[in-house]
Order: sequence, then structure tokens, then C-alpha cells
Amino acid sequence: MDTTVFAVVMAAAVLHAGWNALLKIGLDRFLTASLIQIGAGLVALLALPFVTLPVAAAWPYILLSALLHIGYNLFLSRAYQHGDLGQVYPLSRGSSPLLVALLALLAGDALRLQQWPGLLVLVTGIWLMAWRGGQRGTRLDRRLLGNALATASFIAGYTLADALGARANADAIGYAVWLFAVNGLVMAAVIALRRGPRIFLQLGPHWRGGLAGGAMSMLAYSLVIWAMTHAPIALVSALRETSVLFALLIGYLFLREPMPLPRLLACAVIVVGVALMKLA
Repeated sequence: MDTTVFAVVMAAAVLHAGWNALLKIGLDRFLTASLIQIGAGLVALLALPFVTLPVAAAWPYILLSALLHIGYNLFLSRAYQHGDLGQVYPLSRGSSPLLVALLALLAGDALRLQQWPGLLVLVTGIWLMAWRGGQRGTRLDRRLLGNALATASFIAGYTLADALGARANADAIGYAVWLFAVNGLVMAAVIALRRGPRIFLQLGPHWRGGLAGGAMSMLAYSLVIWAMTHAPIALVSALRETSVLFALLIGYLFLREPMPLPRLLACAVIVVGVALMKLA
């Protein structure tokens, strides 16, 4: 993988772990996730004058991605109700690269044979981190597992949609800005329908956190979208999930979540996978 693309995806991984940690802090995790997406939408609205309107071929992907993000936010917030950041994040994020690789294969964006070992090692390390962790013991709650895997499916869906949409648009950053603007409006409509218009009064006091998390979310995924126009989709998707390392550190330092030896060993496996992917 090109060094510039590699560095961009790693930066996106740090940002992604940061805004995901905010989900665990919020009292109502679906509202927190929605607030962050709305915050990203507001930031995107400010950026719209500086980008061009997407081409017609890109709009179906933008709308599809916005719909898939609803399912992602819903199932991710449900998963956090049954497990800690160190479990939910690896399971949901680590399961998506294989799904992305299979979907990308159908879309004609297959990995080279020498790129598969790195992807498989990386995913194995992420799964190991989730399997032997958590404040609730070593056994995974079935509700946690089901919601995390559902989250992974939505991640794979919108990842592929956005990669194809950005490529069709031939302007990754412009596509990303319009995507977040549309997604913010969709999420605002969803929570208004689910909780009623007065819910925005409840969100009001948390607008600073929403904007901060939204800005991190938008920047992180915009970098990923750009990278997917310069490298294989599955490769970028897998490398992006090194964010579990940073999520583990955040969970340990700020959320008082455990860092047992098996998780540290899983980190070593992930680093090996990253090295293999970089050299492939």
C-alpha cells in the first residue's frame, strides 16, 4: 500500500476511535450516536459552499449510505448496552472487513492473493481482542454478539456504497461532504419521529460534544472515502479497523476498562497484520 494512503487511513483510525468512545459516555447511546451524526451534518453544511454538487450517478449511493447509517447507529447503540467498549468495538468493526472483501469481490475490486494474509491476520487479532475481554467475564453475551454482527453488516454495506459512490463522483471529498450533510438531516428526522420534536431540547445542552464528535467522525470517514479511491476497498476497510488499538487505549485510560494479557497479545497480532498489509 502507498505510504501516503497508509498514513491517511491510520489517522482516520485514531479519529474514529475517539468519536466512538463518546458513545459509551452518553446516557442514551442512540441519542448520543444521533447527536454526533447531526453534529457532522452541521459541519458539512458549513463546508458545502466549498465543494461541487455530486454527479447524478453518485446520489443513489449517498441516499443508500444514509439509510444504512441509521441501522448502524441503532445496532451499535444496542450493542453498547450489553458490553464494554473493548468488546463492542472490536466485534463490530473487526467483522466488517471480511464482509467488505466479499462484497468488493462481487463489485470487481478484488484483493491480490498476497494481500489476503495481512487482512486475515488483522481480523483474527481484532476478534481475539474481543473474545477474551470485558468487565463481564470471558463469555460473550449473545445479545451483544448479535447486535455487534448486525452493526458489522451495516458497516460493510455503507463502506462499499461510499467507495463506489466516491469513485463514480470522481471527487471523494465533495462526495463525503454531501454525504454527511444528507446523513445529518436523515438522522435528525429519524430521532424526531422516534422521540418527538421536543427531543432536540434534551440534546441542546450537549451541542459542544455533538459538534466535536461530529467533526471527528466526518474527518475520519472523509479520509477513508478518499483512501478507497486510491487503494482496494477491502484493504482500506481492514486497515481502518486498527482503530481498535486506540479504542482499547481510550477504554483503559478514561473508561477504566481492563487491559488483560490476552488483549495485549491480540494487539501484537493486529500489528503483524498491519505490517503484512503495508508490505503487500
